[in-house]
Amino acid sequence: MKILVIGNGGREHAIAWKLAQSNLVDLVYVAPGNGGTATGNHKIKNIDLKNNHELIDFAKQNNIELTVVGPELPLSQGIVNDFHKHGLNIFGPTKEAAQLESSKDFAKAFMKKHQIPTADYQTFTEIKKAHAYILEKGAPIVIKADGLAAGKGVIVAQTEDEAIAAVNSMLADNKFGNAGARVVIEEFLTGEEASFIVIADGENILPLASSQDHKRLLNDDLGPNTGGMGAYSPAPIVDDALHEKIMNLVIKPTIQGMKQDGFNFVGFLYAGLMIDANKNIKTLEFNCRLGDPETQPLLFRIKSDLLPVLLNATQGKLNESIIEWEDGYSITVVMAAENYPNTPKLGDVISQLECHDSDCFIFHAGTKKIGEEILTSGGRVLGVTAKAMNLSEAQKKVYQLTKQIQFKGSQYRTDIGNKAFNRISEKS
Repeated sequence: MKILVIGNGGREHAIAWKLAQSNLVDLVYVAPGNGGTATGNHKIKNIDLKNNHELIDFAKQNNIELTVVGPELPLSQGIVNDFHKHGLNIFGPTKEAAQLESSKDFAKAFMKKHQIPTADYQTFTEIKKAHAYILEKGAPIVIKADGLAAGKGVIVAQTEDEAIAAVNSMLADNKFGNAGARVVIEEFLTGEEASFIVIADGENILPLASSQDHKRLLNDDLGPNTGGMGAYSPAPIVDDALHEKIMNLVIKPTIQGMKQDGFNFVGFLYAGLMIDANKNIKTLEFNCRLGDPETQPLLFRIKSDLLPVLLNATQGKLNESIIEWEDGYSITVVMAAENYPNTPKLGDVISQLECHDSDCFIFHAGTKKIGEEILTSGGRVLGVTAKAMNLSEAQKKVYQLTKQIQFKGSQYRTDIGNKAFNRISEKS
């Protein structure tokens, strides 16, 4: 069986790596892929295609039996719709369903309609009205670009001046292009974040293990927002009771609500949640794909074959699927380029990328292969990943490997997993 994975990040490297382990798979093509998918695995091959028409032609000509879409942009542009028109099997939501991620205004209105807990908000296109709302509500307050901004269109403003500056950068200065033509202004929520990801086939739902992302650049959740600086799985804050609560209050109403509204949701659904001290939950955002970097520790813990699950989901047979998980913990530390998340420095040689332990793996994100060298080619460069039966050992392993890898100006957080320690100690 031949599989096509669309994307070039750490998430797509992890998906290709996992699918290539299936005995059912002969070859996984990655379009366009990165330096990691270009090396080290004879069952994974990069193809330099990005255009939907080219990808459709390729899928037809090469008898691709399943295409898996990694990033949000092609989903928002309707790649699933285009593949369906040509009778091709593809895993992911349609353009209409992907509005849950591609428009924060759509998502907030949807949550309000279907009584899914979320922060109070208003949407603005006019600067003066947005300023007035900020002054009325006060700070801290959250400013979000309505559209897709690669995980960077969210500003948690600690002061009214900072909030007004954020609005100005989006609506007046066009910092995020069309993505910031509308802004969603939300109440500031306190608590601990968790990522809750499921697979859906339009009706049936299969939850993945819990995980937790780290959005801020610096230790202790300081510094600017990024696409994600590390993640771990499972997240101890999501116990059995909270898992059931999330399913009943957020996930099931979302899948059912999408169906009621005429948007059958097939694909990965990611709910970013804020959990307060009393275990009350509010939905921060939806993503219509696997989170990045959550994908890496999640897929590193799956011991069963992922391919039949995705195939069943495209056929409305997800109720026939299970996923087996390894015990213990998995941690991913993102190594980022110099000056990320602003204008990252590119083109530096990466050395000492060897990992000889089966309990660790280096997933590539912003890399490219030139000759025999691997160079930096994006802001988030690598997702260094390790697993172990206990959290402390997983953390020790991942940071040993991270320290080994070298490229100029590399930066990474050194506290990935610490929040889980706090939860584990609370329970003991």
